[in-house]
Amino acid sequence: MKTLLALVLTLGFAGGLAAQDTTAAAPAAAPAPAKNISVDAVLARNVVDRAPQDTGTAFPADVGTLVLWTRVSGANGQTLSHVWFHGDTEVGSVPLTVTGSPWRTWSRKNIPADATGAWHVEVRDAAGNVLKRIDFTVGQ
Repeated sequence: MKTLLALVLTLGFAGGLAAQDTTAAAPAAAPAPAKNISVDAVLARNVVDRAPQDTGTAFPADVGTLVLWTRVSGANGQTLSHVWFHGDTEVGSVPLTVTGSPWRTWSRKNIPADATGAWHVEVRDAAGNVLKRIDFTVGQ
C-alpha cells in the first residue's frame, strides 16, 4: 500500500510539472510587401480637376497647405495610407481606400509657418510597408 501511495504521489507530482508549457510562442512573421502595386506621387499646392497643380519639393514657410497626389495601379480594394513626417516625428496619417485601378487620390496637410525644415511623406500599404517616399523642405 505504501508503495502504491508513493507511486501515485510521484506520478501525480511529475505529471503536474510535465503539463506546464514554458516555451515562448514563435514571433509572427513580418507581413510581406504588397506585390504588383505601382505608385506615382507628387507634392503640390493644390489639386484641380483631379490633377496636381504647382508641384515641387521645396516650399516657402507660408505655404499653408500641401497635397500629396497619388496615382495607384494594382491596389484595387486595398487601403493605403499617406503618412506625413516633420523631421522624424509623425504628424499625420490619412487612410485612403482604393476602389479601382488605376486610381487617383490625395491627402492634404496643413503646414504651420513655424514648421520649417525637413519633411517627408510616405505611401504605405495596409501592412505598413513603404511603397513610396517623398522628401521635401519647408521654409529653406
